[in-house]
Amino acid sequence: MLRTFDLVLIGVMTAAAAVTYTIKHRAELKFEEVRRLEAEIKLEKDTIDLLKADWALQSQPNRLERLVNAYNSELQLQPTDSTALAHARELPMLKSQVPPPDVTEAKAGAKPGASVAAKGQPIPKPAPREVEDDDQIETGALE
Repeated sequence: MLRTFDLVLIGVMTAAAAVTYTIKHRAELKFEEVRRLEAEIKLEKDTIDLLKADWALQSQPNRLERLVNAYNSELQLQPTDSTALAHARELPMLKSQVPPPDVTEAKAGAKPGASVAAKGQPIPKPAPREVEDDDQIETGALE
């Protein structure tokens, strides 16, 4: 004859076994996901290494020189002068960093709201356009 206490203990033991199995199953699923992610990471690293090797082959100076010689008549490439290169500090500032002009209407000597050119003709105002960030230039690069 089973007592009530024995039945309660059997129920608790069964519930504990079910919870333990559930936790074990979830841990195994997470472990499989970790293995899958590690495999994807390894594949991406291998792809990056392959692309770096390909870039090294494609950008070899002797290969580029042969291409320049082969297509010189079509491309008409000229060597870049060392004086044509600019450092970052020599470039003009971004449009967002340009301070607004400090011209008042009194300094301009014109009636309010009108700009006057050197010959006395009014300067046409540009048509309003949508607000956009002029510093963001589309380069066609992939993200």
